[in-house]
Amino acid sequence: MTILDKILATKREEIAAGMALKSESVLLDELAAQPDARPFADALKAGAPVGVIAEIKKASPSAGIIRHRFQPVEIALGYAAAGAACISVLTDEQYFGGKLATIAAVRRCTACPILRKDFIVHPWQVAESRAAGADAILLIAAALQQNELDLLLERAQQLGMAALVEVHSVAEATVALASGAEMIGINNRNLATFETRLETTEEITAALPQLRERMLVSESGIRTAEDIQRVAAAGARAVLVGEALMRAPDPGAALQKLTDVLRS
Repeated sequence: MTILDKILATKREEIAAGMALKSESVLLDELAAQPDARPFADALKAGAPVGVIAEIKKASPSAGIIRHRFQPVEIALGYAAAGAACISVLTDEQYFGGKLATIAAVRRCTACPILRKDFIVHPWQVAESRAAGADAILLIAAALQQNELDLLLERAQQLGMAALVEVHSVAEATVALASGAEMIGINNRNLATFETRLETTEEITAALPQLRERMLVSESGIRTAEDIQRVAAAGARAVLVGEALMRAPDPGAALQKLTDVLRS
């Protein structure tokens, strides 16, 4: 069993427990009180030359605790001041130390659209994400069959949300293209070995040049402005940066250094 398999098994147990406590109809009533979702893809486009999704993440299965002094609102304010186009909030509790409630806290303090980064495999979670204040959700192609991906994309659209479809290979990227996904994220991290290679973005875009027609996001392993420029040359119009910022003494200042170089 891979770590992804283990996480998904736990997630399905969590979904069953969550649905027993709060039905989708109750979630739909709650999200009716939410303001409209902020336009996620438009914010990335406005972040030219390369939009940055700055991530709030406390831990990961491979790295353990990444940030011991974890203050999500303080981090979000720093990201917004440094020019983040969007903010990713990792909400999985058991494996990443996240909390769903962080989305609402971040939304109250910044105007940046928010991506809920979690392991979303059921339409109930899409409603849960929107009710919590998320503007977009992450959908991991490796965790979904084509029909499941299509269903979740349709549900997100119905609720006025964007969806970032994450892929790790040419085969998964082909599935994402077939689904009609407008935003596709190439994760440079190998889910089996956890090795990160920026070549992953280059190799997948070389094999599927039509990816350049979508909002293409390069994720993982991005630490410097040079890394961003490299994946941008391969066709990425945005990047998701997490661990490099979260390990910095001041995540906002670290992001500012990146954006200053990109805009100089």
